Amino acid sequence: MIEKDQYIFGIRAVIETIQSGKEIDKLLIKKDINGELINELFALIKERHLVVQRVPVEKINRITRKNHQGVVAFLSAVTYYNIEEVVPVLFEEGINPFLIVLDGITDVRNFGAIARTCDCAGVNAIIIPERNSVSVNADAIKTSAGALNYVPVCREKNLVNVVKFLKSSGYKVVGASEKSSVNYTKVDYTGPVALILGAEDKGISNDLLKLCDEFVSIPEFGNINSLNVSVAGGVMMYEVVRQRLNDNQNSSI
Repeated sequence: MIEKDQYIFGIRAVIETIQSGKEIDKLLIKKDINGELINELFALIKERHLVVQRVPVEKINRITRKNHQGVVAFLSAVTYYNIEEVVPVLFEEGINPFLIVLDGITDVRNFGAIARTCDCAGVNAIIIPERNSVSVNADAIKTSAGALNYVPVCREKNLVNVVKFLKSSGYKVVGASEKSSVNYTKVDYTGPVALILGAEDKGISNDLLKLCDEFVSIPEFGNINSLNVSVAGGVMMYEVVRQRLNDNQNSSI
């Protein structure tokens, strides 16, 4: 059930909400809609680079039966960051950066659990794609136990370009894949690192896998052979923490 304070409907109301500077997660707009006012909205969407889905009116009717005029905008519960702005700031502040890239994670419970672990493990930012990704809404905030109020979220148009940028910025990019024969503890995470976690059903996309510096897996000894993505993410994040703590202790001796 979507809470009423999580979305705005009606063309003029949505235009005014966007112009007010509020963060928009995505818009649903009825197919085959036209008119002067909707053209004004489309121009604003293009200007602000907002995410839009063209949908049958029935989908919007399931959200609200009021006079929505074929337009609904979902409000984001957080302010999104740009990874190209985050990376230089981390280096300028002398931080040894640790990023998480989520490829195709759509379940809000998994996302919230991952975000909660990210905060505990000192992750500097979570990167998600604009499309085929969970919405960072009030449910996500709640599921994360409030962690999403503290961990920056970067929502990016193209994860391939993001990973290329991270690699050119000196990050080691490590992908978690059950197909890998490399134990996750055998990789060095003590420098700048970005961990990529994929959806449980599809895993990491081939385009991203090709860019990874390392592929690793977590040993499994049971019958299911499939860890929940939030659990797998937690295991890997704390391996990064363990290695960095040991590295710091060795450096201080």
